[in-house]
Amino acid sequence: MAKTAVINRERKRRATVKKYAAKRAELVAVIDNAKLSDEERYSARLKLQALPRNSSPVRLRNRCSLTGRPRGVYRRFGLGRNKLRELALNGEVPGVIKASW
Repeated sequence: MAKTAVINRERKRRATVKKYAAKRAELVAVIDNAKLSDEERYSARLKLQALPRNSSPVRLRNRCSLTGRPRGVYRRFGLGRNKLRELALNGEVPGVIKASW
């Protein structure tokens, strides 16, 4: 299981991304708009750089919601491969059955 500090850090990052998402999208739209003057676009770029680094969604890492494992995570379930298998075999994940053909 991942250390609780790492899991908490990731939770904080997700909260920061959510908090600044609208402002980031607005600034990126200004930067990408070629019809605006260079000064306006440059000032938007500076404002974007002034935002916290953790407000960028690129810095997020998908983790298992039960164990905090960073690798082998299925987005659809939010679980790592080990826990998904364990819960699916116990019948605790709706709609998941063992393959047979």
